[in-house]
Amino acid sequence: MTLRTALLLLGGLPFFAPAHNFVTGERVAPVGVAERGELLLHQGEPVWRSWNSARLSGTPGVVLHMAGRLSAKSLNAPLIDAIHQAAFPTDKLHLTTIVNTDDAIPGSALFVRRSLEQSKRQSPAARFVVDERGVVSRAWRLAAGGSAVVVLDRTGRVCFAKDGALTPAEVQRVMLLLRQLAP
Repeated sequence: MTLRTALLLLGGLPFFAPAHNFVTGERVAPVGVAERGELLLHQGEPVWRSWNSARLSGTPGVVLHMAGRLSAKSLNAPLIDAIHQAAFPTDKLHLTTIVNTDDAIPGSALFVRRSLEQSKRQSPAARFVVDERGVVSRAWRLAAGGSAVVVLDRTGRVCFAKDGALTPAEVQRVMLLLRQLAP
């Protein structure tokens, strides 16, 4: 193989990078987080229990998956703000935030967990999942360092999905969809 051929092959690799595997009308790929997992409060103190994607059905919801970095959190901040402003009743719509601390700045995972614990105390109905091994990101084939949004109906089927920052038009589309799913 010549150097030119090798460079052409290597240059084409980004085109073969896997995209997310969400399919509209289907359930998300099954995945479980055994280490850390879902953050709960027991008598005001944080406790952790294993989590799996089967818990995403029963109520319409939004799943936000993000790397454990501030830059990832800011990617879809406009959607998060719009959801909070809409003040959906927690029995009508669940917001699940999955944070991949395997994709965090080295040494910052502890600070990310502490921040989530504080957020959970402020909003006990919020659902937080900490994925220390990146199993969800790999199972759903999500881009490193990013933020993904998945809207699910009450049966856990995908109604909308995007890996990356939503445009203002997509934020409006998601909000319209949420109003239809959780009237």
